[in-house]
Amino acid sequence: MSDTKIIKLSLIFFMIYLVNSSPPEDPIKCSYDTNFNCTITNTYGAFPDRTICKAAQAVFPTTEEEVISIVANATREKRKMKITTRFSSSIPKLVCLDNGDQDGLLISTKFLNKIIRIDQENMMITVESGVTLRQLISEAGKAGLVLPYTPYWWGLTIGGLIGTGAHGSSLWGLGSSVHDYIVQLRIVTPADAANNYAKVRILENGSPDLNAVRVSLGVLGVVSQVTLKLERVFKRSITFSERDDSNLGEDAATFGRQHEFADFTWYPSQHKVIYRIDDRVSIDTPGNALNDFLGFRPTDQYLIASLRTLEEILESTNNADGKCLDATITTGILKSLSYGWTNNGTGYPMVGFHDRVQASGTCLDSHEGATCPWDHRVKGLFFHQTTFTISLSKVKGFIEDVQRLVALEPKALCVLDLYNGILMRYVTTSNAYLAKQEDSLDFDITYYRSKDPMSPRLFEDFLEEIEQLAFFKYGALPHWGKNRNVAFIGAINKYKNVDKFLQVKQSYDHLGLFSSEWTDQVLGLKDGLSIVKEGCALEGLCICSKDIHCAPNKGYFCRPGRIYKDARVCTNSSLSTIDIQTRKTISTSM
Repeated sequence: MSDTKIIKLSLIFFMIYLVNSSPPEDPIKCSYDTNFNCTITNTYGAFPDRTICKAAQAVFPTTEEEVISIVANATREKRKMKITTRFSSSIPKLVCLDNGDQDGLLISTKFLNKIIRIDQENMMITVESGVTLRQLISEAGKAGLVLPYTPYWWGLTIGGLIGTGAHGSSLWGLGSSVHDYIVQLRIVTPADAANNYAKVRILENGSPDLNAVRVSLGVLGVVSQVTLKLERVFKRSITFSERDDSNLGEDAATFGRQHEFADFTWYPSQHKVIYRIDDRVSIDTPGNALNDFLGFRPTDQYLIASLRTLEEILESTNNADGKCLDATITTGILKSLSYGWTNNGTGYPMVGFHDRVQASGTCLDSHEGATCPWDHRVKGLFFHQTTFTISLSKVKGFIEDVQRLVALEPKALCVLDLYNGILMRYVTTSNAYLAKQEDSLDFDITYYRSKDPMSPRLFEDFLEEIEQLAFFKYGALPHWGKNRNVAFIGAINKYKNVDKFLQVKQSYDHLGLFSSEWTDQVLGLKDGLSIVKEGCALEGLCICSKDIHCAPNKGYFCRPGRIYKDARVCTNSSLSTIDIQTRKTISTSM
């Protein structure tokens, strides 16, 4: 066994068995233990443009009545507001006020964290918007109830996850988006003087306005309470089946119809896919499986630093072979440990109650010595996330295009395997105006980000081309809570009911007090989403049109894509070993 492999195995061992952790810090920091002169970041410690977002004041209401008072006072003073959550999990600048705003107000839902009621007979739960997914799953489970589909990470708040359209994986029932299970919602919005400057709007199923508020990006007001439809607790049977990726394009369009909770984890450079065969079974089926996903477990801070340092060395030395070896070892160990799932040692299928397997996130627990792997307080993982949904009718073509890129340079996407590949989840059409327009497959791609914004990545051009393939050739929709700026260019024009959303926005907040320059840009109301400057394409702030947008001093120049010729990507010609004739041969033979 090589020294590299021994080191890697040792690091993974400590990652798995060191279980003490420190919970994420509050994303809001204010001066001298006051609530004034504040900054806010996200849980990763950096927004796409790396700006520091500031606010004059932060407030932490504990009741809906306090929210009403806060919104009324701010509206009277024509003061800009932004809503923040306990963990601030979104990558884009949804929580940021405008640069230069000297009077902006942050409204945190951190203490709006109470379960209001559980209606066992009608299978519903009413919660305040700051309640976390973990809380909801736990409390509903005590009553023998479950939310049928959820994201896999339980460190999201209910207000945050519905505001960005977060989802699990399913084409069954109403689909995997939590916002489609809303029965009633209460939102506090600005109002005129006759209504004391704030208004509580109570929206129920059937209200057209609810389709705007289901996925609102936080620009309509403060969601104070949400009532969700639940089901009786049930059991699931899960098997992770490794296959080669030769049939993935065909299978992607049909697999979600065959299994209720189906998903894929794709390792393109290894030509492997993990098919998740996941269905309901009788409540009497033996088994008590638990999902404690390895990537969401507490990790020793020295281990995190070691993993990051290793990747930085491999990047700085352009060591593609090292990254691929590292990736193969990592994915092999994850597979051998069933990705953190346990079932009393009985192997597959793993059978367990839905509330024990639907989500995880034990790194949120509070102990000393370890933390979530991406915690920015330590030298941890630092990454980009490119996340999008592609219509099932188009998904085969996209997958085959990615496979063509891998054929051109098999080592180019090993970086994805280091972050456990591409997670692919099913999501259905929704009536929400800013939600999915068709039954689709969601691709969640996580990859290395340098601490230096002017430092290009190894095989920078391949991931830029995949990003542009998805959004511009295949018309992908962005995940509102993830992504770099490039993902949002022209995105709003892909939503057929955006005009209805903007009408509700005008009605609820005609002064734009809950809007910012960034949300106006995303919604197509202002220009400026692309930030064109030296090196901008390296961080996804722009699509390169000149070499200076890349890193010409480091050998990275703006060039057309390899497969998608309309793409413009930052290419290191010194790493390119593919001649033009080879590209043509591969492109036409697949």
